[in-house]
Amino acid sequence: MDHLDSRSRVLFAYGASVTVASELLDYNANPYTHNHVSAPPRFPLPAEPHVEAWERYAAEARHSGLWPVLQKRFPQLNFPIRQGLSQHAEYQAATRRGTPTNTLVLASGLELDDADGLQLRLHPTLAGVIPVLVAANRPDFVSLAQALTRRNEPEPLPASMGACIVSGYNNWDRITELRRRWQGEKSANPSLPDWAEEFRQNILPFPALYQDTFILLSQGPYSNVPAQHMGMSVETWRQTSLTLRLEHECAHYFTYRLFGSMRNNLLDELIADYCGIVAANGHYRADWFLRFMGLESFPHYREGGRLENYRGDPPLSEEAFHILGHLVKDAAENLERLDQDRAAELQTSEGKARLLLSLARLTLEEIAAKENM
Repeated sequence: MDHLDSRSRVLFAYGASVTVASELLDYNANPYTHNHVSAPPRFPLPAEPHVEAWERYAAEARHSGLWPVLQKRFPQLNFPIRQGLSQHAEYQAATRRGTPTNTLVLASGLELDDADGLQLRLHPTLAGVIPVLVAANRPDFVSLAQALTRRNEPEPLPASMGACIVSGYNNWDRITELRRRWQGEKSANPSLPDWAEEFRQNILPFPALYQDTFILLSQGPYSNVPAQHMGMSVETWRQTSLTLRLEHECAHYFTYRLFGSMRNNLLDELIADYCGIVAANGHYRADWFLRFMGLESFPHYREGGRLENYRGDPPLSEEAFHILGHLVKDAAENLERLDQDRAAELQTSEGKARLLLSLARLTLEEIAAKENM
């Protein structure tokens, strides 16, 4: 039986029609490029080049304050959130060409309720150290996310979204430093066209030289689930939620570095929430994951659960979405059994890495099928 046929049989067992099975086979296709990993890597991976710059930011922030340090480096933090701003010539000059914002009329600053409460952490992970920005409150998280991932446009964020990874961020501070070093190596003062040619030939083809990846976190309840539904005090749940979010995003970073992919998809979320729940709770709990998804009263789906955030584009049909809920429930319960059976091994970094590598080779149908776990 080939791979596609075995996945189809799982879907047919859930009652999928041929049309619905085709939808889900496409949605659940494994996205990870496994030839990126030619040999078993040694963990943790070395930090990416941009981390050195963030270490400087952290050191400077200890004396000057974090918010001024970040505003000095990241042009988006110098603009308000405003409809249509991303189309303005001044905004594009700052974000696309590195024009200093102190010369721009529209750069009136991004307003935060508690800028002094913003935190920067350099967090060690299996995939290497990654910078983490922790907003002091929900409104500040929304403003930062809109600035850094929505081009300062007031696009709404789902209430259940409390974290994101910013990847491929063009860091003009690093580009400016590259230019300064390049100019220092020249005997004569190079022209602007000289720099443009240097950038085109020797910098632009190598994104690691100028693009950053970092995590943005909020401190609200994870998946917008109230503390009383988790049987915890508000403060305990807040701290637990922060750990959940952080390790969830670190799992996305792991698949991004190892396989070149992180998506708004249920396989990715199953893997990432596994890591978050284990870090926060000590072992995996399927009931936590199902509550976060809005499936705590399965087969009933609670509107506002995270499952609806991963419906795909174009979105899955109602029939396919219904079967997706069944796949998610069975996959979570199988993962809980696996976590229990291999508890000692999975407490080690090596065991955790092996599990993540193994899960990343599967599809949601394969994880949901009991005989595969």
